[in-house]
Amino acid sequence: MAEEVLMTREALEKQKEELEYLKTFKRQEIAERIERARAFGDLSENSEYDEAKEAQGRLEYDIAQLEEKLRKARVIHEDDHVEGQIGIGSLVAVEEIEDGEVVDDFTLTICGDGEEDPNNNVISYQSPIGSGLMGHSVGETVQIEVPMGELVLRIVNVTRGE
Repeated sequence: MAEEVLMTREALEKQKEELEYLKTFKRQEIAERIERARAFGDLSENSEYDEAKEAQGRLEYDIAQLEEKLRKARVIHEDDHVEGQIGIGSLVAVEEIEDGEVVDDFTLTICGDGEEDPNNNVISYQSPIGSGLMGHSVGETVQIEVPMGELVLRIVNVTRGE
């Protein structure tokens, strides 16, 4: 069975709009590029045509990926949240622990798919840190494998985000 992709209603609507944009405006734009390139003549040595066809292939791939994500989408509702437990929409205060000492503290918001904003500490539940925190509660210490090694985080506070 296909894995669900969790997202808020807003993210679902935004991604549906993106899909519609890609299928209409972007497809038309690339089709026009291909037609212009064909007008240059011999397609065997036509770099504009080759580039437009490559762009068309990338676009169709992006459309297929987005359609698959939307097929797997499940909207998260407010009543899906368990009080005190980290889930989508949680605002999580953590302390980073190294050798038993606190070396940093920060707050993260766990979001659904398509809502990530790492520059503002908004991370997907599917990211290494997000998935490592999901389901845990205040007072727990979790070890999370990240690309740069192991991250040890102590959960200080969990509230419902906005």
